[in-house]
Amino acid sequence: MATTRLGTDGPEVGVQGLGCMGMSFAYGPTDTDEARATLERALELGVTLYDTADVYGMGENEKFLAPFLKAHRDEIVIATKFALAIDPNEPAKRRIDNSPSYIRSSVDASLGRLGTDVIDLYYMHRRDPSVPIEETVGAMAELVAAGKVRHLGLSEVTGDELRAAHAVHPIAAVQSEWSLFSRDIERGVVPAAAGLGVALVPYSPLGRGFLTGAFVHADKELGEDDFRRQQPRFTGANAAANAALLAPVRTVADAHGASLGQIALAWVQQRSAVHGLSVVPIPGTRKRTRVEENTAATRITLTDDELALLDPIAAEVAGDRYADMTFTSAGRE
Repeated sequence: MATTRLGTDGPEVGVQGLGCMGMSFAYGPTDTDEARATLERALELGVTLYDTADVYGMGENEKFLAPFLKAHRDEIVIATKFALAIDPNEPAKRRIDNSPSYIRSSVDASLGRLGTDVIDLYYMHRRDPSVPIEETVGAMAELVAAGKVRHLGLSEVTGDELRAAHAVHPIAAVQSEWSLFSRDIERGVVPAAAGLGVALVPYSPLGRGFLTGAFVHADKELGEDDFRRQQPRFTGANAAANAALLAPVRTVADAHGASLGQIALAWVQQRSAVHGLSVVPIPGTRKRTRVEENTAATRITLTDDELALLDPIAAEVAGDRYADMTFTSAGRE
């Protein structure tokens, strides 16, 4: 797999990473042995960026990754996050904390669960507008000085917030949803990142599986504990309308002898050339066959005509990507 750099002075990683959340959180039961085999297979295929967060399974995802991290500490870049907490009694209820004291306690807890003495890339998971971002990033920078963190990242920030943060300490990467279905970050975040030399790490580049054609109606086809049942795009009339938008993706997929998911990923990968910045999507999977399929997408190049065919899709998507968009950069721009 080709490689790229996260930020001007950040780590060099494969151009596709792996989102590990679903291995222990949000998408129903997991075959643990298969998930562990998937981590190993991803590394064999050139994936070196592995993404988790303290909130995924309330720490369980970090613990799950610890043996893999220990076995391959010098080969991989581990990214985790702080700031977002979910009430176990009310999964739809979220709390955000960007305070310096919370950051200091969170990093120590993550280091313990991961079984490592340093986190390669530490993200602010969500933004609390009541805390100046300069204060939050200042506290994060102290972690770099203390040797607990190597590089800093931000998730779901606006372009202006990124610029303010970068003025305090270099930001290696910004993580946000970016896919054929979700392109709001192209208005402000992407230009800001390109201008500052910050990498983009798109999460949900497969539209949480919807862009692969794996399901249509989340409320009818997915389990009761599946997070996607809470997202407006995947239920009711929205789901049916959005499923119809996959027609041009199928057309392009057929031309390449590829899957829908591979075309969706190839489109995201090519955002790097379109916008002039490093782009490292982190599709999530728990199966070796899927990580093989996903990484193969890094070798697909879409033509200008194919890109033009796919371009209108996002503007026609029905429903927001979250029921509460105040947690996203789009909700503040």
